[in-house]
Amino acid sequence: MKEQRYSRQRERIYQAVRDSREHPTAQMVYDILRPELPKLSLGTVYRNLQQMAAEGRLAQLDGPVARFDAVLVPHTHLCCANCGQVADGGLPYDAALDRAAMAGGWTITGHSLTFTGICPACAGK
Repeated sequence: MKEQRYSRQRERIYQAVRDSREHPTAQMVYDILRPELPKLSLGTVYRNLQQMAAEGRLAQLDGPVARFDAVLVPHTHLCCANCGQVADGGLPYDAALDRAAMAGGWTITGHSLTFTGICPACAGK
């Protein structure tokens, strides 16, 4: 896939994801950037996030709503089944999982390990 040319909007979209610890959705990125870039549309944000994920510049986390992550090294995630919050799991990545899949004849091109549960904020309610 051909990489897109540089644009200020595109770079700010990437920076918003990179600077966020929330694994933002397209709507969250739009809300962050709208005051700074008043002509920015949600569609532009969504298309750019999708393109950067396709280029491998961002990781797309699938769920009820797509979220994006600028951390590309293998790591785990925690997802709250109640509020939808996504956080880095803080658990070490285990390459044995990839090796086990490859032992079965698979060629591994990527992976996602997400633990689903209830976040501390929701559990306290």
